[in-house]
Amino acid sequence: MAFPKDKQAWIDNFHQITRDTAVEALEIRLVDIDDNTIVLMMPIKDKHRQPYGLLHGGVSMLLAETAASFHASWGVDFNQVAPVGIEINGSHLRSASEGHVRAVGLVLRRSRALIVHEIEIIHAESGKLLSIGRVTNYYKPQKPLE
Repeated sequence: MAFPKDKQAWIDNFHQITRDTAVEALEIRLVDIDDNTIVLMMPIKDKHRQPYGLLHGGVSMLLAETAASFHASWGVDFNQVAPVGIEINGSHLRSASEGHVRAVGLVLRRSRALIVHEIEIIHAESGKLLSIGRVTNYYKPQKPLE
């Protein structure tokens, strides 16, 4: 199954396939997608905070991985390959306790077997960079259906 590179279809599909998942529970929304970029938005609410009231670093990394993994699927024929995350790392540079965050994922390198994204987690209201991550997805070959 391959999804066409139709932005609105991807946005609609994102919200359908993320029902009853961590993505839905954390209110992550797909805002934009193209060949080299993906943009997600998420509010900062109690469920996104650690005990000291700040945006949880693990939630930031979940947002980064969601951006990279979903973008790695852009235009992929799932009968041929399945993108699977093999590495994530991140640095938390600033904290935030309210407002919204925007995850902007950019392709750093794409090959036949791998795609590497850099994801900036930005406080939407202030424009300040909160976290930066890098995620690598492997295009795992799929066995043909018989």
